Amino acid sequence: MKKLINAVEDVVNESLAGFCAAHADIVRIGEHAPFVQRRHLKPGKVALLSGGGSGHEPLHGGFVGYGMLDAACPGQVFTSPTPDLILAAAEAVDTGSGVLFIVKNYEGDVMNFDMAREMSGRSIATVITNDDVAVEVSTFSTGRRGVAGTLIVEKIVGAAAEEGRDLATLKALGDRVNAATRSIGIALTSCTVPAAGKPTFDIAEDEMEVGVGIHGEPGRRRVKFKPAAAIAAEMVSAIAADLGARVRGEAILLINGFGATPLSELYLMYDAVRRLLGPQGSVVVRSLVGNYVTSLDMAGCSVTLTIVDEEMKRLWDAPVHTAALRWGA
Repeated sequence: MKKLINAVEDVVNESLAGFCAAHADIVRIGEHAPFVQRRHLKPGKVALLSGGGSGHEPLHGGFVGYGMLDAACPGQVFTSPTPDLILAAAEAVDTGSGVLFIVKNYEGDVMNFDMAREMSGRSIATVITNDDVAVEVSTFSTGRRGVAGTLIVEKIVGAAAEEGRDLATLKALGDRVNAATRSIGIALTSCTVPAAGKPTFDIAEDEMEVGVGIHGEPGRRRVKFKPAAAIAAEMVSAIAADLGARVRGEAILLINGFGATPLSELYLMYDAVRRLLGPQGSVVVRSLVGNYVTSLDMAGCSVTLTIVDEEMKRLWDAPVHTAALRWGA
């Protein structure tokens, strides 16, 4: 294993320190605990808080800032943040209107965020994201996994929070966006967790994993590697089948890289997926391509489709200023 690290046990804290120093105009490290906090909180606004295991950068810390999250809690690599850390972050960013937790559907994340909510005694609601259509039960989850669609939820709900909407309204909006969102991923290689020092799984040069999770969990099946057009067709087919008649409508299309796939290949996949969505009745009106919800150094990508209405489009277009996502401001 060759990685730009010092000691395995220091990777997360040292990376977090560098991130907060590099983007000090937007974020800072929590005063009493190692979480990412929005530097300039907006009094009276519902605070948005997310988090999970590190290794998925820029999710979630890269989405802290104006128009998205108020705090993000990083656990160790692929390990849920502790309830104490989540509680400290909630207390730091709650300015009086309550806190909305946005939590990916992994058992550790759901349990620890729920424990923090119970410990806090504050007004807290939770949106669980479960956009992955690949499998119903996996190594880390009961029910569908929350993957790249979490970004879509955080952006749209974050814009609504900036407008001053209350906690119950934001919770309902987050659930609505999640219900309109579907994702599926494919892996060409494994990732290497620093503490393990070796690839999470073995995969042959002529194989690919269809429906892989963002921790390297198994997907639907392992198959022989195919051309990009055939891969795109399988991914679109899975999403369209799951959405059913709802696939016909205006949509946000996110092509997300897992960390080791060049942008040129991600844009090639965008072209292939977009061409296939047209015959399904999906009209892509907003797009995002890049490495946003990664799995360390895994090669591969995911496709996320969110069927949107006029309100969701307007909120997607609203200004955002974070380390990883910026427009209109």
